[in-house]
Amino acid sequence: MLIKGDARADKVTKESINMSDPVGSVTQTQAVAQAADLRAKAPEPRPQPLPTDTVQLSDAAQAALRETVETPAQTAKEAATGDLQAKRLLAKQAAAKEQEARTKHVVA
Repeated sequence: MLIKGDARADKVTKESINMSDPVGSVTQTQAVAQAADLRAKAPEPRPQPLPTDTVQLSDAAQAALRETVETPAQTAKEAATGDLQAKRLLAKQAAAKEQEARTKHVVA
């Protein structure tokens, strides 16, 4: 317990007031603001252009690419006009479909 007239009680009270002085936090805030200003003034790095490569496909590679992206309707049309590769592809697809139908089991 503290007694009002005690000199020691006044000393303790003064020390408590000094300990809660917010000066330290103000100084820290100013330092953070200065660091942010320095970062804001730094020049922005320019994006580097990406390197580009040019590729030349041979005629055979271009033909193979066209065949891989061909629609079933185009394949059927080419087979009807005598394209041997299209005929082989249609025969292969038909055989695969027939094999799948034979091996499919219906579980009731």
